[in-house]
Amino acid sequence: MKWKKVKLKYMVILLVGIVVSVSILITGYFINETVSERIVASQEEKAFNVAKMIAQTPTIIEALNGLEREGRIQELTAKMRESTNVEFIVVMDMNGSRKSHPDPDKIGEKFVGGDETDVLMGKEYSSVSEGTLGPSLRAFTPIFDENHLQIGAVAVGISLNRIDFVLSILRGNIFMGICIGIIFGAVCAILLSSLVKKVLLGLEPSEIARILKERQALIESVHEGIIAVDKEGDITIANQSAVSLLGKTGTEQDLVGKKIDCISSSSFLRRSLETGKEYLDQEQVVNGKELISNTVPIIVNGDIVGAVNILRDKSEIKQLAEQLTGVQLYADALRAQSHEFMNQLHCVMGLIHLKEYAELENFIEKTVEDTQNDISNMTKKLRDPALVGFLLGKLSYARESGITFALSINPVFPIWKDAKFSHDLITIIGNLLDNAIDAAVESANKQVSLKLELFDKKLIIEMRDSGKGIKTPFQKYIFQKGYSTKGENRGYGLFLLKQTVEKRNGRILLSSSKTEGTTFMITIPLQWEGDKT
Repeated sequence: MKWKKVKLKYMVILLVGIVVSVSILITGYFINETVSERIVASQEEKAFNVAKMIAQTPTIIEALNGLEREGRIQELTAKMRESTNVEFIVVMDMNGSRKSHPDPDKIGEKFVGGDETDVLMGKEYSSVSEGTLGPSLRAFTPIFDENHLQIGAVAVGISLNRIDFVLSILRGNIFMGICIGIIFGAVCAILLSSLVKKVLLGLEPSEIARILKERQALIESVHEGIIAVDKEGDITIANQSAVSLLGKTGTEQDLVGKKIDCISSSSFLRRSLETGKEYLDQEQVVNGKELISNTVPIIVNGDIVGAVNILRDKSEIKQLAEQLTGVQLYADALRAQSHEFMNQLHCVMGLIHLKEYAELENFIEKTVEDTQNDISNMTKKLRDPALVGFLLGKLSYARESGITFALSINPVFPIWKDAKFSHDLITIIGNLLDNAIDAAVESANKQVSLKLELFDKKLIIEMRDSGKGIKTPFQKYIFQKGYSTKGENRGYGLFLLKQTVEKRNGRILLSSSKTEGTTFMITIPLQWEGDKT
């Protein structure tokens, strides 16, 4: 069975169980060894203490010297053995003959065990040997008289069976402690595994690894730059798009793990961490690079734990918006032409049904003449087919709205050197015309005039309408994105117009009054094909 297929719960229980069990077993082993050695040492020390007391007892010394009857030795050692709870106390003379013994019948016999030789030579020691009372731990001490001459020896024994009994009780307690510890460790392991699973939302390690890989792949696949920071302001995520985009502003490449201050565009991230607010569609200029920033705080259980910043190159958005605006303007122009053509067809059909052929002929001649005049006037002075088609559509739209549209082009325009200029010009004129027509519809005169002039290598666009004008307090806001008095989701036309004019290094002049209407004058420097300057 592969480890990665084992559930996290069982892995935690197994790991913690093994660690706890091994730790407790090793600890129990060393405790057992240490305590066993200590018990044996304490019993040995006890035997030596008793032996020394006997060896220093005056009555024992006098009895061995013949100054006291030998029976006193048995009497004293018997009392001492009962009070100290030792197995035996044997006093022997220099020949190894017993002078005392737990069994009085063995008094006078030779000491049994074969380990008494060294004590009769004046040495003090301990040994383990088997005598008439079975195996025992023995402590030997020589007995000296007042002239420091050895007159005998004493042997104190503690039964090994008694020591083993004490050790067995000790080992039983240690084993019980080990079992309780292992059971407690197993319970803790189960609780810990449940807690870990809860913290990880019930996910297994393989699932977490897969989610992290998928998240990383998803973040890296996004075209926008993504930067995430924690509540301390440390960067935790920076995808390749963010690194590439900020690299163009002079920001260092290795961002993850760095402080937020290393990013030039970090102002909204800092604010979001402090206030917990969103900052959407914010424009920033970083070392000359225009960026669009969206910053959102990360809030978990009511606490701010970080923030995410999404960056995009403003030039890309601007280009897309201009393209969409141009397409919309083209579509509006085509719709107006189509609508006007359908109206003309309905008029022709009505005249045919009424058999008013003379009137039909006049209507067709007048329509063709007006159309040819419009086309001729534009095509003679404008060499841009797209712009001509667009203006024809706007003429149709103005007529459909009941507005008089005066168009003046002076002089003959050359071919634009920059092919994209045609699209920019349609964006500028289209937004001006839309606003002018909307204003003129509400006026009594319903007039709109557009003048295109070339003067000193500059294109001058003048747009007038007969509307009620723009109030002075509002004139400074009309070029702001999203500002409009016509309702929601409006206010982008003049914003795009201003951006397009600034991109072409042009300028905009505005004059407006309630009686004169509104006039926009736009001046744009330009070059055309064949221009060497």
